[in-house]
Amino acid sequence: MHTNTLRQLGLALLMASLPILSSAAGKFKMTTPIPPEITTPDTVITRIGTLKFTDGLPDDATVAKVYDNLNFLRGVESFLNGVPGASMVAIRQGFHDLGAENGTIGIFETLMDSRSLFLTGNTESVYAMTWMNLKNGPMVVESAPNTLGIVNDFWFRYVTDMGNAGPDRGKGGKYLFLPPDFQGEIPSGYHVFKSPTYNNVLVWRGFMVKDDPRPAVANLKQHLRVYSLSEAASPPANTFINLSGRPVNTIHANDFKFYEEINQIVQEEPAAAMDPERLGLFASIGIIKGQPFAPDARMRKTLTEAAAVANATARAILYSTRDKQANYYPNSNWRIPFVGGSHEFLQDGARLLDARTMFHYCATMVTPAMTMKMVGAGSQYAFNDRDAQGRHFDGAKTYRLRMPPDAPVKNFWSLVVYDSQTRSMLQTDQAYPSIGTQRPDLQQNPDGSVDVYFGPKAPAGKESNWVQTVPGKSWNVLLRLYGPLQPWFDKSWRPGEFELMK
Repeated sequence: MHTNTLRQLGLALLMASLPILSSAAGKFKMTTPIPPEITTPDTVITRIGTLKFTDGLPDDATVAKVYDNLNFLRGVESFLNGVPGASMVAIRQGFHDLGAENGTIGIFETLMDSRSLFLTGNTESVYAMTWMNLKNGPMVVESAPNTLGIVNDFWFRYVTDMGNAGPDRGKGGKYLFLPPDFQGEIPSGYHVFKSPTYNNVLVWRGFMVKDDPRPAVANLKQHLRVYSLSEAASPPANTFINLSGRPVNTIHANDFKFYEEINQIVQEEPAAAMDPERLGLFASIGIIKGQPFAPDARMRKTLTEAAAVANATARAILYSTRDKQANYYPNSNWRIPFVGGSHEFLQDGARLLDARTMFHYCATMVTPAMTMKMVGAGSQYAFNDRDAQGRHFDGAKTYRLRMPPDAPVKNFWSLVVYDSQTRSMLQTDQAYPSIGTQRPDLQQNPDGSVDVYFGPKAPAGKESNWVQTVPGKSWNVLLRLYGPLQPWFDKSWRPGEFELMK
């Protein structure tokens, strides 16, 4: 075959492989083949309806439809990415209602019970807490020895630990917190931290002695102080209030009010306190610093629906996660709340968005100490909401959980039951819906294992090993290991699965 003939054949095959030009466009001197994947058909059927175009131009109905959808999508994303901030707004309101702010420190003198709506609060620590606003200048915090204290900013980001995991190493010490716009000289004699936000939450945990909270309460009251740096020469006496048994809500909204909660932070805090991407996301739905958040009727309706879908999404991420990293053991329903091993929810430089939503939708307070492997120190957590067959717990049924012998704890373990609706302690006839090795009447099996029962009524003779549940209410449980030992980290010890009793 001649070379010219081969060239013509190759050209014919090449042209045959290229897309055919639309006859409507015609052929001109500069006409080239247009790949179909860069064009838009005149009609596109999608989940938001049929979209119509004229040579790539959307018609008026399509423009309205896609903008509504864009508002909806950004409303959903604003919710999922804004959960940490909205949670903090709700906590501040709860602290304000209790009076735990402006130097007044709240203490749960007889522990936190289920009347208090706190995300995953526990029944074995003596909590002390207050709200700190740096708007008027630096604040001094005197931390108590032998406590675990955490400071988080208004976007629920880590500022520092105090106490056993902090720079005072559990000996107690003075901390100086600077506002984000601080420009002055920094005095000596303090552990100094600059917060990205004016508003911050302070929480300490004290430890009971032989199941008695009074020594921890006395320690906290003796040493905790919060005051302005301008008052450091002659600090005022702090006020302490007992929070035990007081109903309060510290949980963010799951409806349109959620966006109003986010708006509070955007208006109060410097723009530099938040990354531009998230601020841009909020701005796209009308939450803009220095401007009123006043959506019209259409936008309000869109955001109301977005909040409903986002709330459902957050609950799916929490209770039916698809992230395999959340599973602590193979073939088990025990999961870890901090997925990825980073308190900043970072992995290989990427932010784990669903992991952040999952944690903040069910829990509060962020510290590296929760993600670090510290044998014999700190605490570790595992979450469960399903029986051995993978079914969600039913409040009308009775379950048995076997905790094997030689639990890997230096101190103790506990199990606290939470309402899956509120993510707070389940409200029953029991003030403290929990059980653990601190209970002096906890029954052990001959081999050292412990059987714990969950149901509306205690099995006969098992009252001391029973936590009450409520028919018609879903629930979940959080296992806490205080002073976790190596068998927890290498997974050579594992708790049992929840067995449905007949």
